[in-house]
Amino acid sequence: MDRIALYSKSFINVARVTKNKALRNRIVLFIIITTAIGGLALIVWFALVLVLIDRLTPTESSSGLHQITKSWKKPSDSVSLLSPWPIDWSQGIIPIPCHSHNDYRRRVPLYDALAAGCTGVEADIWLDSSSQDLLVGHKKRSLSPDRTLKTLYIDPLFKILSCQNIDTPPSAQPTGVFDANPNTTLALLIDMKTDGKDIWPVLMQHLEPLRSQGWLTYWNGTAQSLVLGAITVVGTGNTPFAIVAAERDRRDVFFDAPLDQLSRNETYTSENSYYASVALERAVGKIWPWGPSQRQKLMIRDLIDVAITRGLVSRFWDISGWPVALQVRLWNVLVENGVGMLNVDDLVHASRWNWDWCIVASLVLC
Repeated sequence: MDRIALYSKSFINVARVTKNKALRNRIVLFIIITTAIGGLALIVWFALVLVLIDRLTPTESSSGLHQITKSWKKPSDSVSLLSPWPIDWSQGIIPIPCHSHNDYRRRVPLYDALAAGCTGVEADIWLDSSSQDLLVGHKKRSLSPDRTLKTLYIDPLFKILSCQNIDTPPSAQPTGVFDANPNTTLALLIDMKTDGKDIWPVLMQHLEPLRSQGWLTYWNGTAQSLVLGAITVVGTGNTPFAIVAAERDRRDVFFDAPLDQLSRNETYTSENSYYASVALERAVGKIWPWGPSQRQKLMIRDLIDVAITRGLVSRFWDISGWPVALQVRLWNVLVENGVGMLNVDDLVHASRWNWDWCIVASLVLC
């Protein structure tokens, strides 16, 4: 009996081992098959994404503007690269109402924005009391004597407009910076960081070359009308509104009005202001990652409508750039409601991509 029991026990153990081994083999086989299928699916996914990226990525322009952005290395290049005048200066570039936020911090100030077709650029300026230069930079510690309003903006714009208007009759409207729409004005937003009263006379002197050629937008106090020029200068930050408004006969520097105050303050009109701006969340409150609420959308629409009624260009700054899906939703809401100028940090994606294809197969392309 003991021998039979021993044989039975051995048989059971062998059967159990065989069963466990078969189970392990099935598990291993399942893992191998699953891994193979998953790997194949991943390869197919990557292949599709690569094809989509190739199909959706905007083709690079060969315009003279784009060639300058490739060759630019230092501030003095902003003028030197314009000689000789670039072939096909702005070929294929369609001007659109986008504002290059903190433009001076881009790799190529001014030209990156123009190459994207943006019709608004921005420069933070600081008065150097010793040299009377208007230095350009976000923070005081970032200032450099070779990065000035003159070298980065005034001088290159003067050269560009000089070349654009070689054949323009004196009696005709000056040609702007974009060939596709020569009547488009370029907004130059000046954010005064030091005392605006001290900056003002220096800024007026810096603008004189553009003013003397008739290239600045101005308010004609006699005719009570706005005369659009190739460049529209707008002051923000410490810009003194009282000084702006005091230029009654011929005003060629305009104010950046507080957009969120227009409905209760009738001071700001197209006579003294051009932009009407506000930080987005300051105007409508906290916006969560899933997008603005219906109430916030209505608030945005109302603010834009008030600006339109006043003849001002509405602009919302401090727009969230992440998550990308939120940024795209906000862009769409603003554009659908007729915002005057879309404030952007990413020029290429804002100006050249189809926003509906910014996120494909869970991959952020924009």
